[in-house]
Amino acid sequence: MATMSVSEARAELPAVLDRVAAGEEITITRHGAPVAVVVHPDVLRRRGRADLAFAMAEKIRVEMEEARRRPLSLSDPAALDPEYAEELVADIRRGRDSRP
Repeated sequence: MATMSVSEARAELPAVLDRVAAGEEITITRHGAPVAVVVHPDVLRRRGRADLAFAMAEKIRVEMEEARRRPLSLSDPAALDPEYAEELVADIRRGRDSRP
C-alpha cells in the first residue's frame, strides 16, 4: 500500500485516482499520521460481503454450539436418521478431500 501526504495527494489527485482505479490502495497522511485510505469502491463492496459472511458464520457457530449442548432425541422430528447423518458426513469428507 502506497503512502503520501495530503499535499502530495492534492497535487497528484488525477494520478492518485488512476492508481486506485488500477487496484492500488493509497494511505493519505497528515503530519505523518494516517488519516485516510483511498480505495476502489469494489474493495468496499467485497469487504462488506466478507463481513456479512463472517457474521453468518458466527451465527452458525453459535447455533451449532447450542445444538451440541441439547440432548439428541430420535423421537424429535428434526433429528436425523443416524445412517443418513453418516452418509452426509462421508459426502462432506469426500468433497473436502477432493480439493487441491
